Amino acid sequence: MHGDADLAAPARLMGEPARAAMLVALLDGRALPASDLAAIAGVKPPTASAHLAQLVDGGLVTDRRIGRHRYFALAGPEVASAVEALQRIAPRREVASYAQSATAARLAEARSCYDHLAGRISLQLADALVAEGALAPLVAGEPGRILAADGALARRLGLEQATTPVPSRRPAVRGCLDWTERRPHIAGRLGAHLLDRLLAEGWVARVPGDRSLRISEAGRAAFASFA
Repeated sequence: MHGDADLAAPARLMGEPARAAMLVALLDGRALPASDLAAIAGVKPPTASAHLAQLVDGGLVTDRRIGRHRYFALAGPEVASAVEALQRIAPRREVASYAQSATAARLAEARSCYDHLAGRISLQLADALVAEGALAPLVAGEPGRILAADGALARRLGLEQATTPVPSRRPAVRGCLDWTERRPHIAGRLGAHLLDRLLAEGWVARVPGDRSLRISEAGRAAFASFA
């Protein structure tokens, strides 16, 4: 028998600035080496290793060795959801340079949220699928419903592939509250499928160094067609 959750344990891990920076850097779902995370957090490699060991021990991060290097990733979508939830209530940092302003603008338009799409483009996509009747309106933090996969946009995005039953505790669709737009975007297995599809189609591309996504000309034309 277990009592209440010990909220203070993950809060302590997330509350240290260097560890918080590392967790945010891993929000795009990719694994990064300790050297990259040290640079992102602004700490020396030995300090980064100590922080990462605490995150692994606390169950927030996993690690694996590839050759001579260890790579670190978030332990799962529930960790990403917790970090995103804190971002929604955290005070905003002052933007002090053009580079910071450009990065903030890119993140607000399109970014990866663990393994799915976030930002204004994600809300546009969700609205279009709801309007087509493919999805029920999303509720933040709640499982969603795929209503039909035979509409023009649903077929173009391959929604039928995401409706195939798989042995997973993860819902097919979930509403994930977007921390910049304050409305839910598409998460769950469908959210992961859509981001993979957009990357494969060349509509968006990852940006080295942060989790923003660059929208291609083909992508802008495609998004404009179902706006």
